Amino acid sequence: MRILIACEYSGIVRDAFAALGHDAWSCDLLPTERLGNHINGDVLDHLHRNWDMMIAHPPCTHLAVSGARWFKAKLHEQAEALDFVRRLMDAPIPRIAIENPISIISSRIRKPDQIIQPWQFGHGETKATCLWLKNMPKLVPTNIVEGRESRIHKMPPGPDRWKERSRTFTGIATAMATQWSNPQ
Repeated sequence: MRILIACEYSGIVRDAFAALGHDAWSCDLLPTERLGNHINGDVLDHLHRNWDMMIAHPPCTHLAVSGARWFKAKLHEQAEALDFVRRLMDAPIPRIAIENPISIISSRIRKPDQIIQPWQFGHGETKATCLWLKNMPKLVPTNIVEGRESRIHKMPPGPDRWKERSRTFTGIATAMATQWSNPQ
């Protein structure tokens, strides 16, 4: 399958699909951190390239409820971020998954189809992650582990905090690749 991993600079999800033999491409405004198929640019310019599947990680800066105290000051940015999510959801791609933390997508567009946690996929941490799915099954937990540390939430301030918080856990990426690899 041809798979587009939208808004991913890390290559983690892309590499999980590529390891199973898929023609997987990440696309982000940032260059990739790992060697592999990567489009450095705006994903909206690449949605019409006959993809079989897209997994999108739109930036959550203006969407996540963790930043609710600043919402009044960024109404314009929120409107643009929601428009971006809608354009991803409406892309001419048969199978789509949109991934984001608890956010206003739930109240402004629609509720997520599933909420997952890293501890369901081998990582002893908490980080509620919503999935909005189109023609995709819900992910089935693969390795429920003890420990419920909120390491991501407790990261200290710093210039790369946003990048570290946005990385997909490898256990979740592997579950996506193995469970979503078979066309429905």
